[in-house]
Amino acid sequence: MKTGQKWILCWLLLSAWPGAEAQQPVLGVRGKEFTLDGKPFEFTGVSFFNAIYNPEFNHSEEIRRAWLRKFRRYGVNVLRIWAQWDNRRGFVDTCGECSLFASDGSLRDRPMSVLRQLLASAAAEGMVIELTLFTRESWLDNIRLSDAAMERAAAELARELKPWRNAAFQVWNEFSHHTVPVVKAIKAADPERLVTSSPGVAGVLTGSAEETAAMDFLTPHTSRQSAGRPWEIAPAEIRYLIARYGKPVVDDEPARNGTAQFGGPRGETYPEDHILQIQRVREAGGYVIYHHDMFQTGRDSAAVPPSGIPDPEFSAYHRRVFEFLARGGRYHAR
Repeated sequence: MKTGQKWILCWLLLSAWPGAEAQQPVLGVRGKEFTLDGKPFEFTGVSFFNAIYNPEFNHSEEIRRAWLRKFRRYGVNVLRIWAQWDNRRGFVDTCGECSLFASDGSLRDRPMSVLRQLLASAAAEGMVIELTLFTRESWLDNIRLSDAAMERAAAELARELKPWRNAAFQVWNEFSHHTVPVVKAIKAADPERLVTSSPGVAGVLTGSAEETAAMDFLTPHTSRQSAGRPWEIAPAEIRYLIARYGKPVVDDEPARNGTAQFGGPRGETYPEDHILQIQRVREAGGYVIYHHDMFQTGRDSAAVPPSGIPDPEFSAYHRRVFEFLARGGRYHAR
């Protein structure tokens, strides 16, 4: 069965699932820290860009909840997912229809239905979603919305997702175009929605002064192996941003292992590289999202689990890092 056919079947299976529950956990910001329902929240994520479009993850509510519980057991309480998964790079589960947005900025019913259910499932498990709206990868493939369509898409999405307070919007992945007007469109539709953006590739820590000021928290992509030892450089970058801007800062897409494509390492890496970086970023006052190379390759790659889901137990390498995350506050407490 082709990806597009699986995607349609997935949507049909889920279309009758109930909507948001009355009480949803609320993600918030207090000074330089995150809160959930007003209590300190140790924002700890994993990249799961294809979450909306993965047939296995969304096959049923029971299966999706089982995966979320597995992530929780390994210390993960945030999924970083993408609205646009329509680039032409051949990554796992990409397809031409894999976007929340039509070209005019209107919302597509099928992926929106899945997203609502994913948000409700995450809320039931006490988890948060970081939703990336627009991506550099699609932009470079000339899959672009006009400025007006971007504003429409962001505003409609903000209105549609008002019941779900366990989500933050990330305007861009590694790019900056028309960002401030998009933030204003989101805030006009839903003033309480937390908004951030990743303004550029690894090492590009901020956008313009106006853009940075508009963000509720910062999600830079810190320097990777080409700049030196990321477990030393990234914590210093995070520490600087916290001191400079007084907002929560997430090490959003840090140095990873595996393929050298798309900003990856050219030499050997070890799980301890990531463990050290996570620990030091936390000690600097920042938060972490673990990122690895399954989203830089296709479904047949050895880096990608058969499910297309970033399974914490798929490889011994990744499992070492996830086991460290699972220990939570043993080595650090805010």
